[in-house]
Amino acid sequence: MTTYNWDLLERLLHEVQNGASHSFTPRPYAEQYAAAKAAAGEPFENLDHLKTVAEKYEKLLLLRGYIEPRPENQGGNGENYILTPRGSSLLSLIDSSIPGNEHPRQVLDEQEDALEELTFDKVASKAQIA
Repeated sequence: MTTYNWDLLERLLHEVQNGASHSFTPRPYAEQYAAAKAAAGEPFENLDHLKTVAEKYEKLLLLRGYIEPRPENQGGNGENYILTPRGSSLLSLIDSSIPGNEHPRQVLDEQEDALEELTFDKVASKAQIA
């Protein structure tokens, strides 16, 4: 069963969502995520491991259609992305600023691989998950 760091994924998706004018750089985002966890007194994984995981998540999100290269007419430079409808759906399910995000994360965790395209689309389409 594949498990995901939903907080780190949320951070990466927010960076994509807000990153129209700058390149997507997952390693520094992992550092910022770890610093925020430390400042809040929360435990986090080894920083080098987090950086590696963030890079893997970038590739996975791109390969599985959660993000795609930002078009040039929207400020794309070949190094930045936009959320696809699937990516927006994922972000809305795991967004920690939305009350009740624990239930969707739990439902996703119960899947063999929650980010496998068909699995995610099926789970996300269920009204009761949100």
